[in-house]
Amino acid sequence: MNRICELFGIQHPIIQGGMVWCSGWKLAAAVSNAGALGLLGAGSMHPETLIEHIEKMKKATSKPWGINVPLMYPEIDRLMDIIIEHDVKIVFTSAGSPKKYTARLQQAGIKVAHVVASSLFAKKCEEAGVDAVVAEGFEAGGHNGREETTTMTLIPAVRKATSLPLIAAGGIGSGQAMMAAMALGAEGVQVGTLFALAQESSASEAFKQKCIGIGEGDTMLCLKKISPTRLVKNDMYERIHEAENKGADAAALKEIIGNAAAKRGIFEGDTDNGLIEIGQVAAMVDRVMTAEEIICSMINEYDKTRIRLCEKK
Repeated sequence: MNRICELFGIQHPIIQGGMVWCSGWKLAAAVSNAGALGLLGAGSMHPETLIEHIEKMKKATSKPWGINVPLMYPEIDRLMDIIIEHDVKIVFTSAGSPKKYTARLQQAGIKVAHVVASSLFAKKCEEAGVDAVVAEGFEAGGHNGREETTTMTLIPAVRKATSLPLIAAGGIGSGQAMMAAMALGAEGVQVGTLFALAQESSASEAFKQKCIGIGEGDTMLCLKKISPTRLVKNDMYERIHEAENKGADAAALKEIIGNAAAKRGIFEGDTDNGLIEIGQVAAMVDRVMTAEEIICSMINEYDKTRIRLCEKK
């Protein structure tokens, strides 16, 4: 058993990304019941909605699970109160400094992991006392690091910078990719895109089919003047791209996007006028699978890859 499995009490060192509009209790419970770590995506939930999903999670699984919390959440203090009051055991934080809440969460008996996009912030995580760090390369979907460092470059850099248990994220969509991440120093992987397109994902069917149909080069990182975000090329992306080429500032870009653009694209299925956030690895996905099928496929491929590499020695 490696340090990630031991830390979270899971069978497989696979963590499901806590993705907005995708990661409800059905997906998180399915992942946890299959021996990995399911996460509720609190970033797209009102506090009352999160409470509902927490209660349903407790009924749906007896296995370990957690919550992903973007620290820029508008009602962050209330959210942390809810997490502690409802005896959540694992929290993954992102999009902010881990210093403010890590100690408080740990005092409540909660394991804390934090998502970073650079070795510099991995060091800050260690200083803040987090239990594990997620190093996410820019292949990942949705909000991304400004450094644009790839996963293959980021993982060894973070491994060198910190002794914390290390989880690789960004472009992890197979057992072979999982093996590569482990070879570079990771002890677990966080998978977003595959689970966003899983049967149990709360994303719309239109979103899933749109993403399954894309090819190489059909996602791009944009919106750097607001928050770097990887998007599928659709009508909305083209409007953003054209505006960025003309030098549009953050205010102009926000006007183009409008309100609840990610909800429109992911949850409501407006694949033309919404933001379609997904990782580069979506180009390798050709069908909707259950969470259990995804996990079993990754573990089987990981084991076969390990055997094949050992036989070549």
